[in-house]
Amino acid sequence: MSWSHLVRGENNARPARCAVAPSLLACDFAHLAEEIASVEKAGVEFLHLDVMDGHFVRNITFGPPLVKTVAGVAKTPLDTHLMIENPEQYIAAFMEAGTHVLSIHVEASKDVRHDLRSIRKLGGMAGLAFNPDTPFSNLEPYLEEIDLLLVMSVVPGFGGQAFIETSLADVERAVRFRERQRLTFAIEIDGGVTLETAAQARSAGVDILVAGTAIFGAPDYGVSVQAIRG
Repeated sequence: MSWSHLVRGENNARPARCAVAPSLLACDFAHLAEEIASVEKAGVEFLHLDVMDGHFVRNITFGPPLVKTVAGVAKTPLDTHLMIENPEQYIAAFMEAGTHVLSIHVEASKDVRHDLRSIRKLGGMAGLAFNPDTPFSNLEPYLEEIDLLLVMSVVPGFGGQAFIETSLADVERAVRFRERQRLTFAIEIDGGVTLETAAQARSAGVDILVAGTAIFGAPDYGVSVQAIRG
């Protein structure tokens, strides 16, 4: 499985539509398997799992055991986002739990290049995430090492925040850099994605839209997924 093949098509061409990755943090955990089945029926391409440690971000969510549970029932690739300090200590555990792509934060890693390569050595796809206030230039040395660039459009830590529109400029920078360097990483955006902001993100060049409450808070998941995808 290749991210560039799945979300950008053959010959590095952009797809006719964006991929959608529902954030399971917004689902009803009392009915986790049913929620996963419902969004998979709606045709989503990925399932997004937000891991928070209470240190790098203020909130605490879950760890490898929950990822393993999801992997046991999901038919869709797992996109795990580590918002944690010292990610190098947990890469193996999250990969063994069933993650397909694992994203670390450039602000949290002590050796970004080493961590990205560790993910790949374990058979995963390597993602690099960054916060809205992090200069794009901080990422550039590592973009040849990644399969996925995760642009945060909120300050990470809690769901339901408003979309930070300046993140769209980072998406556009990433698109230009990718084209200039002839790279193939996918561009994902996470935070405050609604029908309106999804359209803005698509226009900026995003390949994958992460949405939580916009999907799990909707009366019809299928209708919401199609509207977000555009």
